[in-house]
Amino acid sequence: MAGWGYAFSLSKQQVAEAEPPGTVRLVEHGLHRTQSGRDQQEDHIHLIPEPSQSAADPLNWPAWRKTAVLLTMSLYSGCANFASAAVAPALPILAFQLLPPKQFSELSHLVAVNVLLIGTSNIFWVPLANTFGRRPVLIVALLLSVLTSMWCGLAQTFGSLLAARAIQGIGFGPCDAVAPDVVGEIYFVHERGRAIAIYTLFLAGGSFVGGVAGSYIAGTLGYRYIFWISTAMLGFVFLLELFLVPETMFDRQAQLVAEHHPSVVGDGSVSDEKGDVTMIERAVPTDSKITFARSMKIGLWRGDLVKHFLDPWRSLAFPGTWVVMIHYGGLLGGLVSIATVGPQFLAMPPYLWGNNVGLLGLGPVVGGFLGFGATYLSADSLLTRKAKHESHGLAEPESRLPAMFPALILATCGIWTFGFCAANPSQHAWVGMIIGYGMVGFGITQIPSIGFSYLIDSYYAISADCFVMTTIARAVVSFAWTFFTAQWIASAGAALPFGIYGMLMGVFALFTLPLWLYGKRLRIATAGFLPKHENH
Repeated sequence: MAGWGYAFSLSKQQVAEAEPPGTVRLVEHGLHRTQSGRDQQEDHIHLIPEPSQSAADPLNWPAWRKTAVLLTMSLYSGCANFASAAVAPALPILAFQLLPPKQFSELSHLVAVNVLLIGTSNIFWVPLANTFGRRPVLIVALLLSVLTSMWCGLAQTFGSLLAARAIQGIGFGPCDAVAPDVVGEIYFVHERGRAIAIYTLFLAGGSFVGGVAGSYIAGTLGYRYIFWISTAMLGFVFLLELFLVPETMFDRQAQLVAEHHPSVVGDGSVSDEKGDVTMIERAVPTDSKITFARSMKIGLWRGDLVKHFLDPWRSLAFPGTWVVMIHYGGLLGGLVSIATVGPQFLAMPPYLWGNNVGLLGLGPVVGGFLGFGATYLSADSLLTRKAKHESHGLAEPESRLPAMFPALILATCGIWTFGFCAANPSQHAWVGMIIGYGMVGFGITQIPSIGFSYLIDSYYAISADCFVMTTIARAVVSFAWTFFTAQWIASAGAALPFGIYGMLMGVFALFTLPLWLYGKRLRIATAGFLPKHENH
């Protein structure tokens, strides 16, 4: 039974004991008789989702293959975001190198259209991936990324370069929606937080490194080398995808139904802060390995293509999708706006940094690594620790959310700090600009990581569709803010635009509280909108 009235009529005890989609029995409490004859509590962690016995099941893949997939998806995101972001700090240099010369506000469109297409292109990439598999979509997208990066390097006019940047953004699209879903498909619930944290580090780190390197590359080698370096990096990732990443979409529910004997036949162990915890569910694959030829297989057919095109819009029925959407949109809007206009501030008096304007990006590099460390240590431990402290051993996706509270505050204050320092130039105001940018960098590394993990945990069967909407929100907000920020700053100064951007980010952050407090009731209310079989 589900519905809003029903969900909010339940007592706290009934809510705590309910098991809607997203809630899993992660920990089983037991007693272990020691040699001295005393009973000692022993906690067992279940492997969720339940793995099948097939070697083709991504959950059963060996550690090296999972690591190869994780690193390939992470490198795709990192290289794509490097290629996207490296243009921003080079814009003051493009104003002189690109002929005929263009106004800075017009040059900023090279960043805006690229960011817009990265997000909105997933409206067709994800349905195609859900229909034909992840592997063919990733191969085609990476190939498109390589070819359009070459086009950018060869473009002779601003119009040609702008068109190339737009189509390049389409090739980058799956790195934001398909890639995190691939990572979620190969790891268990208690492992996903750390895996997604690594992915998010590359996702944000690519933008940060591009923000530092872009001005130096353009200033010393010419702006075209930004695109040639990007071509080489993306070509390398294309080869990794082609040879190291098998298809991760697997019909686990059908496989489990087809198996006529129990899958619980063994055990393993993992260590945490409270000692050794035994994993009591381990499927032993019926086939010993996946052959290389089998891993190279491309393409499958999974359902109605039209239905898959409509599914992302249906994900808007879930409040969690909206909260992650506005978080990601506000963060990327602030980050891309800073990355676009920040170098211009440092190129002007009293700074006159020249090719060194990219050093502004050192702030988010430091902030990003700090955010990654905080996420890596807290994302899974909060979930597991909370489940172990509950008598029923249930793990709730909402247990992850408190990890992002400090990051939301830092990101909001960081946007304000940058804007107010940029509006009041002085000999040392650049320090505040870098620190503010670093605060936003901390947020962009941690907040999406926790948010993506929350979506995968809560809505496993439709998580890719949820990612479509989050990337569209990111794209639209980032495009709007980037497209108009340069002109807005020219007419009103930096304090007003970034003051409003920070205010919006603060409002977006407040929506995390009701999701944290009432998220489980919301999942109970919307459980009927999810597919019957989630493989979760």
